[in-house]
Formats: sequence, C-alpha cells, structure tokens
Amino acid sequence: MGSNPSKPEQVRAMFARIAHRYDLMNRLMTGGLDLRWRQQAIRACALPPDARILDVGTGTGDLAAEALRQRPGALVVGCDFTLTMMIRGRRKPGRDRIRWVGGDALRLPFPDEQFDAVVSGFVMRNVANLDLAFQEQARVVRPGGRVVCLEAVRPPQRWWTPFYRFYFHRIVPLMGWIVAGDRAAYTYLPQSVEGFFTLEELAHAMTRTGLILQEARTFMLGTVALVVGVKPGG
Repeated sequence: MGSNPSKPEQVRAMFARIAHRYDLMNRLMTGGLDLRWRQQAIRACALPPDARILDVGTGTGDLAAEALRQRPGALVVGCDFTLTMMIRGRRKPGRDRIRWVGGDALRLPFPDEQFDAVVSGFVMRNVANLDLAFQEQARVVRPGGRVVCLEAVRPPQRWWTPFYRFYFHRIVPLMGWIVAGDRAAYTYLPQSVEGFFTLEELAHAMTRTGLILQEARTFMLGTVALVVGVKPGG
C-alpha cells in the first residue's frame, strides 16, 4: 500500500473485512505462538497493580485482555480506528472491562502523560507515518513509563529464508482465502512485512522519539520483534 493518503482507508476496510476470522487466522498462522508473544509484551510493560495501560490498534482486544489477565486491577484502554474489529472484540467473554475507544494511532485522543504503558501488537507496519505514531505513544505515556511494540519484522537472510518466504507468500494467502475468504488481505500481510523494518531499524525508529531503548529481541527465527522504550524523566 505504501505511505499515501489512502492508506488509512485501505487498512481500515481490509481489517473490517477480515474481523470475523482475524483471531482464528492469527492462531493458525503462528501455531498459537502469538498468544505467548502477547504475554511477553505485557510483561515487558512492567505494570504496577493499579496501572493505566493503552493498547494502540487493539483490534479485537487480545493484548488488552492479556493486560487484564496479568493485572486485574488495571485500567485498560483499547484504541482502534476499525470499529468493526472492536465490536467483534467486545462480544468475546471477559472483555467487558476493557475501555473501548475509537481513535487514530497518529492522533491519539488522550491528554499527555496519561498511561503507565502503551503497547501495540502487529500494528506499526500498517500506519502511514511510523515516526508520528511513536511520537504519539511517547506523548501519552508518563515519564518513566514504557512504550512496547510487538511487530512482524523483515528477518535476516538465513539458510531457511526461502522456506519462510514460501510459507508466508504462498501458504498464508491460501489459508486466508480458505479460512477468512479474503486472499488479498493475507497477500498484503507478507508484502507489508517485506516492505517494513528489521529489528534494528524498528528500535532506531522508537529511539528517534526520545525514548530510551530498554530491550530489543526477536522470536520465531527473527521474524517477530519485541522492542521496549522508556520515557525519560521518571
């Protein structure tokens, strides 16, 4: 899709189309490992018991629900501009305590320094302006709070790269067609990763906002990254 004025509308429409099978496809594509990665992302937020946490691009609320599981006393806000995804998520058991808010990742509808942590899962490669998205997350987190990014990244070249590319570019679109009835959406997925950053580039993008890099590591043979930044001044 590239960075162009129509990208937000294209992304919104695509996720609205696949909302009914989004969670199932995530489980199938990753063999259920995405649930473990989300657990790691919430742990990396280092939440106090009464934390305030924002899940940017919450979708159906998997990360937000995990935050409540780990910190039942937290105030958890899920923000997304695809309302269809959030409506789907609100119907899932145990998600009535999530505060669902419609909003754009590039213009978060919150005052400065409102949250102990801001987390996102597989969102940042879909935004039209990555630097601005990180700037907004840094703006709404308190000094000493954390910005945590879980994202698919462009992996290093290894002997297994051809097998990874075959799976991602051939098998995943086929699964998307069979399970979600939308081959195009799951063709966009590998294309968006190919055009995105490496782990190092993603970490650098986060630190350009003034956040201090706390952690940067990968899962699944370097194809999924967890990057953690801390806002100075805490």
